Amino acid sequence: MNIKDYIKEKIRNILDINIDDIVIEIPKDKTHGDYSSNIALKSSKILKKSPMDIAITIKNNLDNDEKFDSIEIASPGFINFYVKKQYLFDNINKILEEEDNYGKSKSSKNIKINLEYISANPTGILHLGHARGASYGDSLARILTFAGYDVTREYYINDAGNQMNNLGISIKERYKEICNVDFKLSEDCYHGKEIKDIAQKIYDEYNNSKLDEPIEYFKKYGLNILLNNIKKDLKDFRIEFDVWTSEQSLYDNNKVQEVLEKLKKDNQTYEQDGALWLKTSDYKDEKDRVLIKADGNYTYLLPDIAYHNYKYERCYDIIVDILGADHHGYIPRLKAAMEMIGNDSSKLEVKILQMVRLIQNGKEVKMSKRTGNAITIRELMDEVGVDATRYFYIMRSLDTQMDFDMDLAMKKSNENPVYYIQYAHARICSILRDANKQNLQCSNTFETINSEEAFDILKKLYDFNNTIENSASKRLPHLIANYAYDLAGLFHTYYAKEKILTDNKKYSEERIALIKAVKITLKNALSLIGVSAPEKM
Repeated sequence: MNIKDYIKEKIRNILDINIDDIVIEIPKDKTHGDYSSNIALKSSKILKKSPMDIAITIKNNLDNDEKFDSIEIASPGFINFYVKKQYLFDNINKILEEEDNYGKSKSSKNIKINLEYISANPTGILHLGHARGASYGDSLARILTFAGYDVTREYYINDAGNQMNNLGISIKERYKEICNVDFKLSEDCYHGKEIKDIAQKIYDEYNNSKLDEPIEYFKKYGLNILLNNIKKDLKDFRIEFDVWTSEQSLYDNNKVQEVLEKLKKDNQTYEQDGALWLKTSDYKDEKDRVLIKADGNYTYLLPDIAYHNYKYERCYDIIVDILGADHHGYIPRLKAAMEMIGNDSSKLEVKILQMVRLIQNGKEVKMSKRTGNAITIRELMDEVGVDATRYFYIMRSLDTQMDFDMDLAMKKSNENPVYYIQYAHARICSILRDANKQNLQCSNTFETINSEEAFDILKKLYDFNNTIENSASKRLPHLIANYAYDLAGLFHTYYAKEKILTDNKKYSEERIALIKAVKITLKNALSLIGVSAPEKM
């Protein structure tokens, strides 16, 4: 149990009240202790006692606790905890023993989570907006898994509906153009370079022998290529999925029709102006929504309902969707639909990712120099690198708009946060290599470490478990990115003030153990957000 949870449990037992939101913080001002709590102020009304009296009660009960050097009270009722240094030293040995598993939950939480992200239409190439959802989703999946959740990573392939027909038409018309046959591209067609490339591939393989093939042929041919391109880009971006669910399979397996019939049977629909409407306004949506248009075509809401119902059928405890900024208004109607078909909508969490602006030379870059279209994830990987791209996307909260500074991301200096962190890891590796040449080992006892900078590191190392728990439970991967940056900063400060390798064997081996613990924790943190930890730079 980490120290924050330990303090919370002790406070609950002392006060004998069930308070879930006991806040234990690490004070910015070090004179206010290693940890601090305002629980005496928060519980004053419940207990009908003054905050100071409550704080004194907590202090008196914990004064002899072996984990604390001292506990102090500050008006009007803050409680400041000073942890025994040996407790922090013991954690070094724990880190060295657990290595890659440090911070990992030792038991399953028995909570099944379905995490769906990206799910871009297979009608083009993944762009910089998809890269943000990809970075967030994959990092969250890694963090949740590390924290003991049972996670399924899922990609929903929108391979049915009008957009796929338009894909087939677009490829065929480009193929006709290459064959010197009259062609026509409507506004609904796709005009990207990748469409021309697919048409050219068909021509190179079959010459003009496919001119009489139906649209379905070109649709399937294009889908196969584009989906494989998406999978290749994602794999190179260090992202893989457990499940790829096809929208077309929902039609083939009758799941769309089953949901439609249930909604009709339960009187959740009505006809108006030739269209079929869903009564979502009865479930807190701002208005009713169309399921089937007057021309008989389904809106995208109907297969989406069937798809989410299919997730519920697979018995997940939590279903997380990561959607683009233009889907904010979609949440109420989707939750309403889940209630209509008998599912618990509270199990469905929808995370909205905000827009990304790519900045280079102080100006926004809107178009790709290569294709004339949106900047692709492949271009970001090639020009900026996977590590910097993933870190820059993760270091900001998903619900904030962000500027992706390409110039900063490519800098090989401490101004670049990912370089700053990786350099800390590489520098420690270099010191450890030198220590190995001198036959120095990691000490498991600590008598000479006493600097303020060292204890700042020790407290930060100890807080890694708590950071993972918060990141997982609150779905905030940027907490891990920020943690890695802060830990790297503490190491750089420590290294600038204190020599590691000296002629004193005991002194050196204690510090070797300390910095190796930093190295392990940095590597684990970076791994959770899909960033590498190089040993040389």
